Amino acid sequence: MQPKKNRKNMTKGMILAAGQGTRVRPLTLDLPKPMVPILGKPVMEYLIEHLARHGITEIMVNVAWNHQKIEEYFGDGSRWGVEIGYAYEGVRDHGDILPRPMGSAGGMRRIQDFGGFFDQTTLVLCADALIDLDITAAIAEHKAKGAIASVVALDVPLADVQAYGIVVAGPDGRIEAFQEKPAPAEAKSTLASTGIYIFEPEVLKLIPPNTIYDIGSQLFPQLVEQKLPFYVQNRPFNWIDIGRVSDYWSVLQRVLRGEVEQMKMPGREVKPGIWVGLNTNIAWDEVTIEGPVYIGASVRIEPGATITGPAWIGHGCHIRTGAKVVRSILFEYTRIAADMRFTEMIVSPDYCVDRHGETLYRGDDTSQLRWGDARA
Repeated sequence: MQPKKNRKNMTKGMILAAGQGTRVRPLTLDLPKPMVPILGKPVMEYLIEHLARHGITEIMVNVAWNHQKIEEYFGDGSRWGVEIGYAYEGVRDHGDILPRPMGSAGGMRRIQDFGGFFDQTTLVLCADALIDLDITAAIAEHKAKGAIASVVALDVPLADVQAYGIVVAGPDGRIEAFQEKPAPAEAKSTLASTGIYIFEPEVLKLIPPNTIYDIGSQLFPQLVEQKLPFYVQNRPFNWIDIGRVSDYWSVLQRVLRGEVEQMKMPGREVKPGIWVGLNTNIAWDEVTIEGPVYIGASVRIEPGATITGPAWIGHGCHIRTGAKVVRSILFEYTRIAADMRFTEMIVSPDYCVDRHGETLYRGDDTSQLRWGDARA
């Protein structure tokens, strides 16, 4: 057990980051989902910054797939004024260490059994969404209701309920049932769970030890069945989920248009709506660039090229003569061949994926598109 500190008014943080991110492939072929970049920063970095703003400075992260990349980037958290600990979920199989996530609840129980981290109110976040929730107000409401657990939810249009876990609650907010992705005609509510939870320590005792166990589908029905003080909070805030490739493309479009608070464009604004990094090579008088566009450091854009925003051009990219990049994201070191047109796509040196998730890989003979690695 950890030595107890004076934590009378402290809330701890838990970030769920052990998932494989299969729904956002190919973005997660060599990146864990929490490391997918937004304006050049991993999505999880925005969560850590937001927790720090609300005084949550002790944060555990459960990890599995590609865990080294998360741990190497975030380290001990001191850059953000927080402490970060990691709990790796995996097994040894024939001499290899293989990831094997324990489920969102099972992973938390494993952390608790190991060192007793969850000895205070804990805010639980999924690592694949951008939020601007007033965390301080949410925790105050949780405590005022005497809740053992709270779910933060948002109203969604009835037509969209089948994409979410739906929370059914009484007039006082006490949760009575859940519906997993119901058809609109069968939905008893339009309150969608956002994957943001507030737990008291006693919740952890209800999770079976050494068991793969899920928060939404297993722990929450257990709380309802036992008639424990379990409440929903319906408060206005921005919740931008990055569950699918199409979500990622949409999020980048919103962010580049300046529609998301606390997400400012990096670089220097050299013309209205056009930001650039250091040491770019751009024939400004011979290219057409329509913002909002960010152009990273060491990017080369040849004469006759066109960029139509919202667009993000990662550092080290090379856009050849006559190429057109329209409402697209280029990851670092991507080269777009001459006279190619990429519209509403996410492009890396190895693959390109359209806004609907259709993927092409470099060298595919069936594709008319040509692109590659700018370092080659």
